[in-house]
Amino acid sequence: MKTIQHWIDGSPGTGKDTGTDTAPVFNPATGTEQARVVLGGAADVDTAVTAAAKAFATWSESSLTQRTQVMFAFRQLLVEHEEELGRIISAEHGKTVDDARGEIVRGREVVEFACGLGDVLKGSFSDQVSRGVDVHDFRQPLGVVAGITPFNFPAMVPLWMHPIAIATGNTFLLKPSERDPSAANFVAELYRKAGLPDGVFNVVHGGKEAVDAILAHPGIEAVSFVGSTPIARYVHQQATAAGKRVQALGGAKNHAVVLPDADLEYAAGHITAGAYGSAGERCMAISVAVAVGEAADGLVAVLERKARQVKVGPGDQPGTEMGPLVTKAAQERVENAVATAAAQGATVVVDGRGLKIDEHPECADGFFTGPSLLDHVTTDMDAYRQELFGPVLALVRVDTLDQAIDLINANPYGNGTALFTASGEAARRFQRNVKIGMIGVNVPVPVPMSYYSFGGWKDSLIGDSPIHGPEGIRFYTRPKVVTTRWPQQNHQVTAGFTFPTPS
Repeated sequence: MKTIQHWIDGSPGTGKDTGTDTAPVFNPATGTEQARVVLGGAADVDTAVTAAAKAFATWSESSLTQRTQVMFAFRQLLVEHEEELGRIISAEHGKTVDDARGEIVRGREVVEFACGLGDVLKGSFSDQVSRGVDVHDFRQPLGVVAGITPFNFPAMVPLWMHPIAIATGNTFLLKPSERDPSAANFVAELYRKAGLPDGVFNVVHGGKEAVDAILAHPGIEAVSFVGSTPIARYVHQQATAAGKRVQALGGAKNHAVVLPDADLEYAAGHITAGAYGSAGERCMAISVAVAVGEAADGLVAVLERKARQVKVGPGDQPGTEMGPLVTKAAQERVENAVATAAAQGATVVVDGRGLKIDEHPECADGFFTGPSLLDHVTTDMDAYRQELFGPVLALVRVDTLDQAIDLINANPYGNGTALFTASGEAARRFQRNVKIGMIGVNVPVPVPMSYYSFGGWKDSLIGDSPIHGPEGIRFYTRPKVVTTRWPQQNHQVTAGFTFPTPS
């Protein structure tokens, strides 16, 4: 059976802490174990940090042209290997190959942003701020930085981090999810082919022991994390206590509000895709539809029809729109949530539990569940309060847009939201008053382009550091301001004892 190893200092290896400590990697479509991944610990993290620190000494002094040339080459390799990487992701995560290719494309946008850092990193210059005195500023890399990333986007989320970190002169240590680890090693190989020096990008696989080692290691200057809110809080607390910069993005409960003036076919189609795409395993998935006034009954009818039309099957089969969940435990958690919702009074309009993929007998033990649609959900129900991270859409009914805004603002999460309407006034009122970091108007999953930054509010972002875009540049660099004076030779300049002022 295949063993997935660390990638340290330019090549794969089992590591010092590994021994026989490995974890299974499943094919979610069949439920079978297809590989083992080594689980590293503190010694492996230290080995990777040592390699990264050594590489930093030269990489940080490389020219901006050299760094962007590597990024251009890396970007081209991502294009050329998109299908192969997509199939690797699909085989371990379960999402469709097309969906996996989509995440690669969105991650590649950050690489393209990194290719243009020559303009972004330009400093400022002020001439003659005082007699014969000029001031300029520039930004320098931090050193060795690390990323801890989730299973749901094994390519895209790491690509939100390491291209910007590396292009600004840092070296990087990635700890991907042990559920779908192969994409990280594949990306490491693409970096090698792109000409990235050994040690600049490293991968250590593992669980909590590897995470804790990263958070505590004195040689790591900054940590980026995407995952659940409880773990985001833990990462932020531990890493900041160790003196590190931290990006910590947490969970979500994203609402899509539908007004009576909306095109219900359009809204329901996009909400269906936003709720059930990638089996709902997205931090930007729509998990709550908020029907305003008379929109409710019509919206439920269209959502029911579209949910029943979703084609569920193996992710590598043409025509499949939704694959399995990532693990058996995830499947059981989601199906138990539907049962709990029914017990608490919700109407189960579409029940995805117990789905069988009859045309694919090899999938009899796969981690499949179908789309579920719940109506008459209230805010005290578990289906509303919990982040289910599965293909379950809960519909809440309210009378007015203001009630919808209050509902969203009362929720502890603040990642993303959407409004479907034909009214510019309603859209403007909504986007100004919801306490949410990312908003879509007639756009269901408002993930910003790479030259903007990604990050929510409230419990969806712990601390104050969003990811990629301008905030990513600031996170992975620190500024210097230089004040200079070049006095003329043999010309006496009087030094004063009072506090200096420009004059």
